[in-house]
Amino acid sequence: MIQAITESVFKAYISTEDNRIDTSVASTKIRHLFKFINDMDGSVQYAYGSAETIYERYTTLTFLYNATTNLYEGKTKLIPSGHYKYEVYEVSWIGAVVVALNTAPASETDILPVADTNGVVKGLVTKGILNMTDLAGTAQVQYTQREAPASTNYIYYGQ
Repeated sequence: MIQAITESVFKAYISTEDNRIDTSVASTKIRHLFKFINDMDGSVQYAYGSAETIYERYTTLTFLYNATTNLYEGKTKLIPSGHYKYEVYEVSWIGAVVVALNTAPASETDILPVADTNGVVKGLVTKGILNMTDLAGTAQVQYTQREAPASTNYIYYGQ
């Protein structure tokens, strides 16, 4: 599970090397494409991390908040707060890795023309839940304290 706060930079620590698909290229030739799925309305947002570091057993990715999303620069707008599902896809390059329009797939089904400088989606490496907490606390459910009832024929929670 990834924990994050809306309208803020957040980091994801995911296991990728254990589930690596394209082992014919070095780790430096791999990037990961995130697919965020809003549990409430089913909307989908894609993003590569603005920074990605692959370690021996895990990968860290940094995502930036921005009012204008950009999947190639890791700029996301994951609002409202709540639960999101995420899927992580491995993207592999043979030549120079450039995460940009026309060189990096925009989704897990995007197929670019064959070229060493174009990324190819190899498959799903992991999935999970992103818990997005509200920055200011105004969008989350607000509870109101009620007075204790006079009768006790039901369960009452409060002071």
